[in-house]
Amino acid sequence: QVQVVESGGGLAQPGGSLRLSCAASGSIFSIYGMAWYRQAPGKQRELVAEIDSGGSTHYADSVKGRFTISNDNSKNTVYLQMNSLKPEDTAIYDCDVLVLDSTTMTPYNYWGQGTQVTVSS
Repeated sequence: QVQVVESGGGLAQPGGSLRLSCAASGSIFSIYGMAWYRQAPGKQRELVAEIDSGGSTHYADSVKGRFTISNDNSKNTVYLQMNSLKPEDTAIYDCDVLVLDSTTMTPYNYWGQGTQVTVSS
């Protein structure tokens, strides 16, 4: 089993910053990639940013230039630095980790429980 735990959400003012963290632990042989998704009330879940094991990144157009995804492979942790926050960034953010599970030696997606980000004055 793999556990994925997010942290760092909360309330920020427009123009402010927050940093999210996501740590994976358990039966991990290797990690193919990690990603942040978000879902706002009444909207579809969307990919925010992703990073692969080689460090290549991809961002949604709506967050380019404002959000930065990074990882620490030694800690199986991914971060999302969110700057210049806007009210429309308000959503539940959750972390997806694609791992090679060491107990089954098959790829599998694991999800965290999500963390609320609210941007409001």
